Amino acid sequence: MKQDKLRIVFMGTPDFAVASLEALLGSRHQVVGVVTMPDKAIGRHHDTLQASPVKECALRHGIPVLQPEKLRDGEFLAQLRALRADLQVVVAFRMLPEAVWAMPRLGTFNLHAALLPQYRGAAPINWAIINGDRQTGITTFWLDHQIDTGRIICQETLPIGPEDCAGDLHDRMMARGAGLVVRTANMIADGEAEAVPQEQFLTGETLRPAPKIFKETCQVRWSALDIHGAHNFVRGLSPHPAAWTTLQEAGGKRTVLKIYRTHPEPHAHNLPTGTLETDGRKWLRVATDGGYLYLEELQLAGKRRMPVDEFLRGAHVEGGRLVEVE
Repeated sequence: MKQDKLRIVFMGTPDFAVASLEALLGSRHQVVGVVTMPDKAIGRHHDTLQASPVKECALRHGIPVLQPEKLRDGEFLAQLRALRADLQVVVAFRMLPEAVWAMPRLGTFNLHAALLPQYRGAAPINWAIINGDRQTGITTFWLDHQIDTGRIICQETLPIGPEDCAGDLHDRMMARGAGLVVRTANMIADGEAEAVPQEQFLTGETLRPAPKIFKETCQVRWSALDIHGAHNFVRGLSPHPAAWTTLQEAGGKRTVLKIYRTHPEPHAHNLPTGTLETDGRKWLRVATDGGYLYLEELQLAGKRRMPVDEFLRGAHVEGGRLVEVE
């Protein structure tokens, strides 16, 4: 049955979700409540509470906010039920128990930053770039019992440029995703939303996962990556959480080095992988399988992020190399 306006509860936490919330607030629908993470303790003594970007947006618009510690808590479920949502929309939030996602009469859909069934998991933007993909996309789908496996409602494709980093793609997906969220809500309200099992989207390609990224994930494994793989690895983790390596100076001193931007130059050489070369002023490059990777933006531990020319004014890299640590 067609409905002009749906009562929607929105669930999300980071900046990525704010664009979708703002888009719904500007749509024909009514956002009756927001669910987000509890305020986070910050500061040296953890004595200051920081609200999530989604909470800040909701408060600016006078929308009730729920911040449950546990999603199965009886008091939270009663508060959520009292909002009488027709539909719940999830963007960058936690895994929901059935008691939550099955509550609205129309169900709950999620926005995922990949073309499902590819890149199920917590970090699809990062892994698409790390793997060197030239195309990705966004998907809205109905939540069910497993993570990122529900029936697909809508998809849109986005190109990945050869120099795009995760931050670039994040921002484009954030904007496009907001539009897709509203379009999906409209289709549901108009009775035009089809739900297609993900099995129908299988093309025979190997399914690539998008697991959560940890600090150890971000170490550049120079011995395992060719020049393009290393370049994609840096792009896929920039600006956050950032690829890192260990700079070993000629004298043996080791320092953690984050790398934010690189440029590959395929070239034959006989240098051991990880060997550094520089003119001491404008460029710094590392020998990799298949050529040289020019390091263009870096950050030493305890220092700020800086372009390579500024980095070289204070760093000791002559005779140094980049090494892997266990």
